[in-house]
Amino acid sequence: MKQLEIAVIPGDGIGKEVVPAALDVLRTIAEVHGGLQFTFVEFPWSCDYYMEHGKMMPDDGLQILQGFAAIFLGAVGNPKLVPDHISLWGLLLKIRREFEQVINIRPAKFFRGLQSPLANPNDFDFIVVRENSEGEYSEIGGRIHRGDDEIAIQNAVFTRKGTERAMRYAFELAKKRKRHVTSATKSNGIFHTMPFWDEVFAQVKQDYPEVQTDSYHIDALAAFFVTKPHLFDVVVASNLFGDILTDLGGAIMGSIGIAPAANINLNGKYPSMFEPVHGSAPDIYGKGIANPIGQIWTAKLMLDHFGEDELGSVLLKTIEDVTADGIKTPDIGGKATTREVTDEICRRLRQLA
Repeated sequence: MKQLEIAVIPGDGIGKEVVPAALDVLRTIAEVHGGLQFTFVEFPWSCDYYMEHGKMMPDDGLQILQGFAAIFLGAVGNPKLVPDHISLWGLLLKIRREFEQVINIRPAKFFRGLQSPLANPNDFDFIVVRENSEGEYSEIGGRIHRGDDEIAIQNAVFTRKGTERAMRYAFELAKKRKRHVTSATKSNGIFHTMPFWDEVFAQVKQDYPEVQTDSYHIDALAAFFVTKPHLFDVVVASNLFGDILTDLGGAIMGSIGIAPAANINLNGKYPSMFEPVHGSAPDIYGKGIANPIGQIWTAKLMLDHFGEDELGSVLLKTIEDVTADGIKTPDIGGKATTREVTDEICRRLRQLA
């Protein structure tokens, strides 16, 4: 019996609705598998927790989380209670940074039953590998002076180690898929970091002769995501470029509300963390209409991470079958509740046993 202890942080807003839904699906998957067992330990860390304790998580929160196999996170944030920069840096980003979750992966595909805004989506299916620890999101910089003389300086930091490991992760992933890696760059406009990015990419690809490669400037690449998304397999990008491209990936699927993400620790010292891309949507919390697909697809990424790729594929196909049959929440054109969508996914999974 493969036993996995998972730390669960539902967070804020609809996270408290879609996370329990996804846990029900994972329990069902474990029943179907027969040799897999989950233990879920839930933590109430959130903006509500901050209002009571003055912090997003306890001082020993990271030590508590460190012993788990993975972290399953819902949505974080409620700006009516806590400013976003406090809620994010106090929980989500703190975990990402301290647990060395240096890779972020986000898939996007033509999703059966979902209306893509693209005229010709052509069954696109790609995944963006985003460098998750440095790049344009470094904390180095500052502001000086006031008034007309005020200056803001933000330094982007690209290390060979961080850049290369993101690229190697992308190539290894491509070997399991369609053997094609695309690099997102902007070396015609960003003088130092992007030529460096290109040089490292050129060196890394020499170790993967079986993988085809392309390199596009980020502006052209964003346009191709809209006009030719079917051309892409694995896209590797810096922190900022990856962030932008993955939101665009959700948009061309037809809803960012179904998009999943994984924050991967590569050295094995700390757990990886799995979260949907969507926000906490406090305006619809409690209405029972939150779309659980993003959180459930995120569970699929967690299964993949644990080597249960076949189970993950079965789960994603089941989600698509349910959506294709019109059992959808209102945000994507249906009339079903969060619970109805979840129950139907679980029902169909049990039929496979």
